[in-house]
Amino acid sequence: MASSSQTTSSSLPSSSAPQWKHDVFLSFRGEDTRKGIVSSLYHELKTRGIQTFMDDQGLQQGMPISPSLLTAIEESRCAVVLLSPNYASSTWCLDELAKILQCSEAKKTLVLPIFYNVSPSHVRHQKGSFAEAFTKHEERYRQGNDDAEKVNKWRAALTQVANLSGLGSNKFGSDRELVQRIVELVRRDIRPISIMSSSNFEAFESTRKAMNELMEALEDDDVSAIGVYGMGGVGKTTMVKHVGAQAQKMGLFDRVIIVRLT
Repeated sequence: MASSSQTTSSSLPSSSAPQWKHDVFLSFRGEDTRKGIVSSLYHELKTRGIQTFMDDQGLQQGMPISPSLLTAIEESRCAVVLLSPNYASSTWCLDELAKILQCSEAKKTLVLPIFYNVSPSHVRHQKGSFAEAFTKHEERYRQGNDDAEKVNKWRAALTQVANLSGLGSNKFGSDRELVQRIVELVRRDIRPISIMSSSNFEAFESTRKAMNELMEALEDDDVSAIGVYGMGGVGKTTMVKHVGAQAQKMGLFDRVIIVRLT
C-alpha cells in the first residue's frame, strides 16, 4: 500500500449549515417491502450509524399523510424511494414522493430511487400496475378540479423520480446484494449525523467540512496518516474523537488510536 498523509484544518465554526435530524428517509409501500428488503435496509443503515427514518406503522387506506411525516422528510438529507408494484396504489406514498421531490428542488435533498420488481419505464409512463392504480385514483377523484390536479401532480412526481439515476432490483442476484449497494451509495454521498450529536459538541459548517475530509481520508487506503491543525480551543480533539468513534462503529477499523501532540 502506498504511504501518504493528509492534513485537515479545523477553524472557528459558522452556524449557516442546515441542521438535519435524519440522514435517510425511507419511502416504501409496506405490503410489498416492509417485511423484506426495507427491514434489512433499515438494519444495515442503522448498524453503520446512519440515522434513518422509517414509518413502520403505516396509514389506513384513504387517510392523509401526517404533518409529522412531512416534517421528517424536510429534516432528512437523503431519501431512498423503493418503487414497488403497489407503490402507486397508495395515495400516502404518492404524497410522500411529491414532498420528497419538492425538498430535492428546494433544499437539495438527495433522492435515490430503487426500482424494486418494477420497470423504470412503467414508473415513468405509469404503465402496468401503475396504470391500474391511476385508473382507480382518477375514478375516485373524478369530482373537483383540485382532486384532478392532485392526480396530475402524482403523475409528474413519478415521471420525475423515474428520470433520476437509481438502482433496479433485476440487476442484483439477491436483496442482500441490493441492500449492500444502497448502503454503499448512501455512505458515499452523506456522512452520518450521529457523530455530530453531543452535549458539549456542535457541528457547524466548518466543522462538518473538516469531519467530511477526515472520513474521506479514513476510507482511503492510500492514506496512512492524518493530521488535524487549527487554533486552540476550537474543538479539534472532540471532533477527532467523534470521527474515530464513528469510523469504528461503521466497521472501518477494529480499533482507533488518537495521538495528541502538544
